[in-house]
Amino acid sequence: MAISKLKQIVRLRLIWIMIIFLFVLVLLKLVQLQFFQFDELTTKAKESWDRELPYASLRGNILDRNGEVIVGNKLAPTLFYMPSQNENPEQVAEEIGSLIGMEKSELLEQINKRAYLVKIAPKGKNISSELAMEIQDKNIKGLYAGVDYLRDYPYGNMLSRLIGFTGYDAQGLAGIEYQYDSILKGKSSAVRMFTDAKGVPLPHVDDGWKNGVKGNHVQLTVDLDIQQVVERELSQAMQKYEATQAIAIVMNPKNGEILALASAPNFNPSDYQEVDSTVYNRNLPVWMTFEPGSTFKIITLSAALEENVVDLQNDHFHDKGYTMVEGSRLRCWKRSGHGNQTFLEVVENSCNPGFIELGNRVGAEKLQEYIRNFGFGKSTGSGMAGESSGILFSKENFGPVEHATTSFGQGISVTPIQQVQAVAAAVNGGYLYKPFIVKNTIDGETNEILSSSEPEMKRQVISEETSAIVRDALEHVVAEGSGRNAYRDQLRIGGKTGTAQKVQNGRYMDGEYIVSFIGFAPADNPELIVYVAIDNPKHSTQFGGVIAAPIVGQILEDSLKTKGSGTQIEKEYRWGDVEQVRTPNLVGTKRKEITSYMYPFNIVWHGDGDEIISQLPKENGLIPLDGTIHVYTNK
Repeated sequence: MAISKLKQIVRLRLIWIMIIFLFVLVLLKLVQLQFFQFDELTTKAKESWDRELPYASLRGNILDRNGEVIVGNKLAPTLFYMPSQNENPEQVAEEIGSLIGMEKSELLEQINKRAYLVKIAPKGKNISSELAMEIQDKNIKGLYAGVDYLRDYPYGNMLSRLIGFTGYDAQGLAGIEYQYDSILKGKSSAVRMFTDAKGVPLPHVDDGWKNGVKGNHVQLTVDLDIQQVVERELSQAMQKYEATQAIAIVMNPKNGEILALASAPNFNPSDYQEVDSTVYNRNLPVWMTFEPGSTFKIITLSAALEENVVDLQNDHFHDKGYTMVEGSRLRCWKRSGHGNQTFLEVVENSCNPGFIELGNRVGAEKLQEYIRNFGFGKSTGSGMAGESSGILFSKENFGPVEHATTSFGQGISVTPIQQVQAVAAAVNGGYLYKPFIVKNTIDGETNEILSSSEPEMKRQVISEETSAIVRDALEHVVAEGSGRNAYRDQLRIGGKTGTAQKVQNGRYMDGEYIVSFIGFAPADNPELIVYVAIDNPKHSTQFGGVIAAPIVGQILEDSLKTKGSGTQIEKEYRWGDVEQVRTPNLVGTKRKEITSYMYPFNIVWHGDGDEIISQLPKENGLIPLDGTIHVYTNK
């Protein structure tokens, strides 16, 4: 009996020990949950309760070299609907359908979806801030306006083929927007709304906020002031000549920075769906390939001078209008020929037979070597999407006729960016720089520079002495030769014309030409190199010297602040030249006074003000008697 009672006592004590032990374990677990795992478990619980209302982050800006915004953002809210929070979807559709321009039945179908959160799209996406406020004032249960943004283009269509556009969900689809999408796009924020499984808000949990991250900025090498000049000139050329398309590039020849890049026609990036994909998918300065024509003669000239096979001043050449090569008659553009000339005059006159002679003196193998060293036949590595590599003759197919035609820029295919890269090397001392368009990537939050592009010199292709002779020869082209329409008083410009017959399916197209001019200034120490090509111009003689040269001259004059040192070569005026006059000083003149002065010029007004504060060309500049003066007002 005593033993049995003792066993009971032991059992009871063991039970109490076990109860106390379990109690201590529970207490320790509660302490752990309350003090050590509280935040983690609360977060997990909220994740099972929360419903996120997205707030789009700011996509990074695209900037010019001076920090001016080329592409930014503007507020454009998007409507969201939570079906579980409203028992009368028909009333919702009735109240907002007409406001967003959506049929009631179509809207009702959307908001009746079995989902915790419905984006009302496309009509409810990217609405105006004013409309969003009007809808929010109705206090419709379950209807929310999430923060969203559209891309904003303060300069309209400018640079559209380069920068591209974004799509429905702010994703880059073309151009810089596509190439740098991972840098430009941010991480969206969100309002965290805590509800039960039916979508009813939980009374004991406050709504939260999920932080996003702003996108980073992309800064281009482009100078908006120069870009505006270029786009203005191309627009006027397209209208005047009813051209098919036009191309322009402005580059710093000393480091490869692209300062302006334009294709015409361009498009509105906000309405890219309205234009053919061949427009927005083709950045012409890097995509388009065509025969360069006489602008390519600069390469033949550079090779001949570097190889010391010609003395421009003392060697002579007789041009009878053509040269026979293996039974083929290769003509000069001047059918009667230029007669006896120095080789400097060969350059000034852009004489095809004279350049065939220079190519022969260099030799086929050596000329091909120079052409490839100048960067032709492969991509420049500019980093712009869609860049072509052009087409050169292979060594096996480079016979005497191909050697001859290549010497004056026919029978090969190159891109505008390749030509600019090569001619920049010919005039900058002989240094071939890689062109580039992106200068920096910048942190969207701190504005700190994340990465930078530095000038990259690929190689030296000719000596500085040869380059100086090339510059001088090309300055003579502008003052005394085929490029005389690019001449600008008090600004030393060098350059070369180009006229190339268009090719389609391997055959030359009758009456269709691409006319071009490549120029640089100041001629003694180039700061800018400008290339302009006009495709199939009408209503004018189709020569690069007639159409493209004056455009390049105007771009250089309006873009450069320095004129260069030394004495400018005087322009040799000839019969048939357009009469030129000095521009008057219009600064300070009132709008109503202009008409009373009876100026023969075409005056284009910019701004809505009454008083002129600046003008282009500036006072005392030379322009044709019927030329255009752009005046800018104080508004």
